[in-house]
Amino acid sequence: MQKALYNKNDLRTYVQEMLSGKVKTLEFYLNFTLEASRDIKKTSKYDSIREEIQSEIYHLDRQMAALKNMQREMQRVPDKKTDSAVVGSLVITNKARFYISVSLGEFFFEGDRFYAISEISPMAQIMKGKKAGDEFTLNKIHQRIEEIF
Repeated sequence: MQKALYNKNDLRTYVQEMLSGKVKTLEFYLNFTLEASRDIKKTSKYDSIREEIQSEIYHLDRQMAALKNMQREMQRVPDKKTDSAVVGSLVITNKARFYISVSLGEFFFEGDRFYAISEISPMAQIMKGKKAGDEFTLNKIHQRIEEIF
């Protein structure tokens, strides 16, 4: 993995913007689905369609709640430089770049692949407290921490 300097504040802002974008997209789908449910005739012939739409609305509501929760969690993620892997750390290993914040998964920032992981994820748990130069193995994959921001 090539050595690069990352502005953690910019990374944090980028993750927050990604979450906001996902919320806006989900709001659009939720409003569209709600509008569609209003357009269906109130006859027994359309009961199964109404049930499917209600199920979809329920799933969209759950996704929205999860995204809103991630947004609240991001507000609590500190933005300071750290020497060991903790919440808010950007951990660069010889295999990947991990931002310990929220469970957002893979994303690309400044042309590089990152993984936003929750502090309760197995990866964050095994890295917790480790410093640059420390090594660990998870799922038979051995990694060495090169840098922590």
